[in-house]
Order: sequence, then C-alpha cells, then structure tokens
Amino acid sequence: MKRAQAGYTLLEVVVAFALLAMALTLLLGILSGAARQVRVSSDAGRAALYAQSLMDQVGVGERLAPGQRDGEFEQGRYRWQLRVAPWRDAAVAGSAQPMTVGAPELFEVTLAMQWGDASGQRLQLRTLRIAAAGSGGTLP
Repeated sequence: MKRAQAGYTLLEVVVAFALLAMALTLLLGILSGAARQVRVSSDAGRAALYAQSLMDQVGVGERLAPGQRDGEFEQGRYRWQLRVAPWRDAAVAGSAQPMTVGAPELFEVTLAMQWGDASGQRLQLRTLRIAAAGSGGTLP
C-alpha cells in the first residue's frame, strides 16, 4: 500500500523560481528607471541654478553692453553661452518718432545652458535688462 506524500513536485518548484525571477527582473528595471529619472532631474535642477546665478550677475559690477561670452561649470559638465544685444521695440522702431537722447537703453540677455550628451538636455533663458544711456562697450 502506497502512502501519499506531502510536498511539491519538481515542476512546481521550477515554475515558482521562474515567477520569482520575472518579478525581480521587473522590480530591478523599475528601480533603475527611477534612479535614471532622479539623476536627470538632479542635473536639470543644477543647470537651472547655475543659469539663474549667471543671469543674476549680468550687469552687476560691470557695465551692461552688447557682446557674447561663454564658459563652463564642473570641468565642462555644464556649458553656457551668454549673449547681450540691444533691444528695440518693433512698434517704436517702425515709427518716425525719434528716440529720446539720454533715455535708458534696453538690452536682451539670452543664456543658453547645455549639459550631458543628449540634445534635450538644454535650457534657454531670455530677459530684458535696462542700462543707463551711453554705457555701450563690449563684454569682458
């Protein structure tokens, strides 16, 4: 007379290990994707901080003047290019009305920041700054 043995068959154990392996693979994929997103977000945040810092320094301690300059942060990890150009209102520029002598000048300040190798890893900021008349020259 045979006794019924309690336990799992080899096939059930193999299936259980296969399901466990698939679940762990999915979990690791999700975690690595999340870690990548955190790194990308951190890089973008750091680039925004550098860009804001550069924009805050434009025209402070130096004369605001047309020109262009570039540089980098963290041994070239973040690269930037700053351009300052005179700004003219299209509505006023088309009119025959003369510009007021001694009036303050407006400059368009454009900062392009790029980091990493992907083309989507870039940031561009644009603003207008006012400068006293006659402060022309070039950027250092």
